[in-house]
Amino acid sequence: NAAGLDMVIDLRAAFTQAAGEARCAVLTGEGRGFSSGANLSGRGAAATPGVAPGAANPLSDSGAALESHYNPFILYLRDLPIPFVTAVNGAAAGVGCSLALMGDLIVAGESAYFMQAFRRIGLVPDGGSSYLLPRSIGRARAMEMMLLGERLPAKKAEEWGLVNRCVPDGDLLKEAMGLAQKL
Repeated sequence: NAAGLDMVIDLRAAFTQAAGEARCAVLTGEGRGFSSGANLSGRGAAATPGVAPGAANPLSDSGAALESHYNPFILYLRDLPIPFVTAVNGAAAGVGCSLALMGDLIVAGESAYFMQAFRRIGLVPDGGSSYLLPRSIGRARAMEMMLLGERLPAKKAEEWGLVNRCVPDGDLLKEAMGLAQKL
Protein backbone atom coordinates (compact mmCIF):
# COMPACT_ATOMS: atom_id res chain seq x y z
CA ASN A 1 0.00 0.00 0.00
CA ALA A 2 2.67 2.49 -0.97
CA ALA A 3 1.12 5.93 -1.36
CA GLY A 4 2.18 6.66 -4.92
CA LEU A 5 1.24 9.82 -6.77
CA ASP A 6 -1.66 7.98 -8.43
CA MET A 7 -3.01 6.91 -5.04
CA VAL A 8 -2.85 10.47 -3.68
CA ILE A 9 -4.75 11.73 -6.73
CA ASP A 10 -7.34 8.94 -6.38
CA LEU A 11 -7.73 9.53 -2.64
CA ARG A 12 -8.34 13.21 -3.19
CA ALA A 13 -11.05 12.41 -5.75
CA ALA A 14 -12.64 9.88 -3.39
CA PHE A 15 -12.65 12.31 -0.45
CA THR A 16 -14.06 15.06 -2.68
CA GLN A 17 -16.88 12.73 -3.68
CA ALA A 18 -17.46 11.67 -0.07
CA ALA A 19 -17.56 15.28 1.10
CA GLY A 20 -20.39 15.93 -1.37
CA GLU A 21 -22.39 12.80 -0.61
CA ALA A 22 -21.67 11.60 2.93
CA ARG A 23 -21.54 12.90 6.46
CA CYS A 24 -18.39 10.93 7.34
CA ALA A 25 -15.67 8.91 5.61
CA VAL A 26 -13.48 5.98 6.68
CA LEU A 27 -9.93 5.49 5.41
CA THR A 28 -8.17 2.16 5.78
CA GLY A 29 -5.60 0.07 3.96
CA GLU A 30 -6.17 -3.09 1.97
CA GLY A 31 -4.49 -6.28 3.10
CA ARG A 32 -1.72 -6.42 5.67
CA GLY A 33 -0.88 -2.74 6.00
CA PHE A 34 -2.39 0.70 6.14
CA SER A 35 0.41 2.34 4.13
CA SER A 36 4.12 1.80 3.76
CA GLY A 37 4.54 5.48 2.94
CA ALA A 38 5.17 7.50 -0.17
CA ASN A 39 6.39 5.75 -3.28
CA LEU A 40 9.37 7.98 -3.94
CA SER A 41 11.32 5.60 -6.14
CA GLY A 42 11.18 8.04 -9.04
CA ARG A 43 10.16 7.25 -12.61
CA GLY A 44 10.97 8.94 -15.86
CA ALA A 45 8.64 11.66 -17.18
CA ALA A 46 7.58 9.40 -20.05
CA ALA A 47 6.22 6.88 -17.54
CA THR A 48 4.39 9.48 -15.46
CA PRO A 49 0.87 10.41 -16.57
CA GLY A 50 0.38 14.14 -16.98
CA VAL A 51 4.08 14.99 -17.15
CA ALA A 52 5.24 16.29 -20.52
CA PRO A 53 8.59 15.05 -21.87
CA GLY A 54 11.33 17.38 -20.67
CA ALA A 55 9.14 18.86 -17.93
CA ALA A 56 10.08 18.69 -14.26
CA ASN A 57 8.85 15.39 -12.94
CA PRO A 58 7.67 15.46 -9.31
CA LEU A 59 8.45 11.75 -9.02
CA SER A 60 12.10 12.18 -9.90
CA ASP A 61 12.72 14.33 -6.81
CA SER A 62 11.44 13.11 -3.45
CA GLY A 63 11.17 16.60 -1.99
CA ALA A 64 9.34 17.92 -5.05
CA ALA A 65 6.76 15.11 -4.87
CA LEU A 66 6.10 15.85 -1.21
CA GLU A 67 5.77 19.56 -1.92
CA SER A 68 3.62 19.29 -5.04
CA HIS A 69 1.26 16.44 -4.12
CA TYR A 70 1.56 14.85 -0.69
CA ASN A 71 1.62 17.97 1.48
CA PRO A 72 -1.25 19.68 -0.40
CA PHE A 73 -3.29 16.50 0.09
CA ILE A 74 -2.61 16.60 3.84
CA LEU A 75 -3.80 20.23 3.90
CA TYR A 76 -6.87 19.19 1.92
CA LEU A 77 -7.67 16.54 4.55
CA ARG A 78 -7.19 19.09 7.32
CA ASP A 79 -9.86 21.29 5.74
CA LEU A 80 -12.24 18.48 4.78
CA PRO A 81 -15.81 19.60 5.53
CA ILE A 82 -16.79 16.19 6.94
CA PRO A 83 -15.12 14.18 9.70
CA PHE A 84 -13.22 11.04 8.82
CA VAL A 85 -12.09 8.00 10.72
CA THR A 86 -8.85 6.19 10.00
CA ALA A 87 -8.82 2.43 10.58
CA VAL A 88 -5.13 1.58 10.84
CA ASN A 89 -4.25 -2.00 10.02
CA GLY A 90 -0.61 -3.07 10.01
CA ALA A 91 2.12 -0.61 9.10
CA ALA A 92 1.57 3.13 8.94
CA ALA A 93 5.01 4.36 7.91
CA GLY A 94 6.36 7.68 6.64
CA VAL A 95 3.66 9.69 4.92
CA GLY A 96 1.36 6.72 5.58
CA CYS A 97 1.74 7.51 9.28
CA SER A 98 0.77 11.11 8.51
CA LEU A 99 -2.32 9.94 6.62
CA ALA A 100 -3.30 7.72 9.54
CA LEU A 101 -2.88 10.56 12.03
CA MET A 102 -4.98 12.98 9.97
CA GLY A 103 -8.16 11.15 10.95
CA ASP A 104 -10.51 13.01 13.24
CA LEU A 105 -10.85 9.70 15.05
CA ILE A 106 -8.10 7.09 14.81
CA VAL A 107 -8.70 3.40 15.46
CA ALA A 108 -5.78 0.97 15.30
CA GLY A 109 -5.76 -2.80 15.14
CA GLU A 110 -3.55 -4.52 17.71
CA SER A 111 -1.00 -5.47 15.04
CA ALA A 112 -0.78 -1.91 13.72
CA TYR A 113 2.28 0.22 14.25
CA PHE A 114 3.33 3.76 13.44
CA MET A 115 6.76 4.66 12.14
CA GLN A 116 8.49 7.79 10.93
CA ALA A 117 10.57 6.22 8.18
CA PHE A 118 11.94 9.49 6.79
CA ARG A 119 15.32 9.16 8.52
CA ARG A 120 15.84 5.87 6.70
CA ILE A 121 15.71 7.63 3.33
CA GLY A 122 17.49 10.85 4.27
CA LEU A 123 14.46 13.16 4.42
CA VAL A 124 13.14 15.32 7.21
CA PRO A 125 9.72 14.24 8.48
CA ASP A 126 7.01 15.57 6.22
CA GLY A 127 3.42 15.02 5.24
CA GLY A 128 2.34 16.93 8.34
CA SER A 129 3.99 14.61 10.85
CA SER A 130 6.33 17.27 12.24
CA TYR A 131 3.20 19.29 13.07
CA LEU A 132 0.91 16.46 14.18
CA LEU A 133 3.21 14.41 16.39
CA PRO A 134 4.36 17.04 18.94
CA ARG A 135 0.77 18.23 19.36
CA SER A 136 -0.47 14.69 19.90
CA ILE A 137 2.22 13.07 22.03
CA GLY A 138 4.52 15.91 23.12
CA ARG A 139 7.90 17.09 21.87
CA ALA A 140 10.08 14.44 23.53
CA ARG A 141 8.13 11.48 22.19
CA ALA A 142 7.73 13.11 18.77
CA MET A 143 11.47 13.71 18.52
CA GLU A 144 12.13 10.10 19.50
CA MET A 145 9.81 8.85 16.76
CA MET A 146 11.21 11.19 14.11
CA LEU A 147 14.91 10.86 14.94
CA LEU A 148 15.08 7.13 15.65
CA GLY A 149 12.48 5.88 13.16
CA GLU A 150 11.47 2.98 15.40
CA ARG A 151 8.09 1.24 15.34
CA LEU A 152 5.49 2.45 17.80
CA PRO A 153 3.06 -0.42 18.46
CA ALA A 154 -0.66 0.40 18.44
CA LYS A 155 -1.14 -0.32 22.15
CA LYS A 156 1.61 2.10 23.11
CA ALA A 157 0.21 4.65 20.61
CA GLU A 158 -3.09 4.43 22.49
CA GLU A 159 -1.33 4.84 25.85
CA TRP A 160 0.49 7.92 24.51
CA GLY A 161 -2.76 9.44 23.18
CA LEU A 162 -1.76 9.16 19.53
CA VAL A 163 -4.82 7.06 18.65
CA ASN A 164 -8.31 6.99 20.10
CA ARG A 165 -8.70 3.22 20.30
CA CYS A 166 -6.68 0.04 19.92
CA VAL A 167 -8.89 -2.94 19.14
CA PRO A 168 -8.40 -6.58 18.14
CA ASP A 169 -7.54 -6.79 14.44
CA GLY A 170 -10.75 -8.64 13.64
CA ASP A 171 -12.83 -5.80 15.13
CA LEU A 172 -11.03 -2.91 13.40
CA LEU A 173 -13.47 -2.18 10.57
CA LYS A 174 -16.51 -2.86 12.74
CA GLU A 175 -15.23 -0.33 15.29
CA ALA A 176 -14.32 2.29 12.67
CA MET A 177 -17.65 1.92 10.87
CA GLY A 178 -19.49 2.12 14.20
CA LEU A 179 -17.79 5.43 14.94
CA ALA A 180 -18.58 6.67 11.44
CA GLN A 181 -22.23 5.77 11.93
CA LYS A 182 -22.31 7.77 15.18
CA LEU A 183 -20.80 10.76 13.38
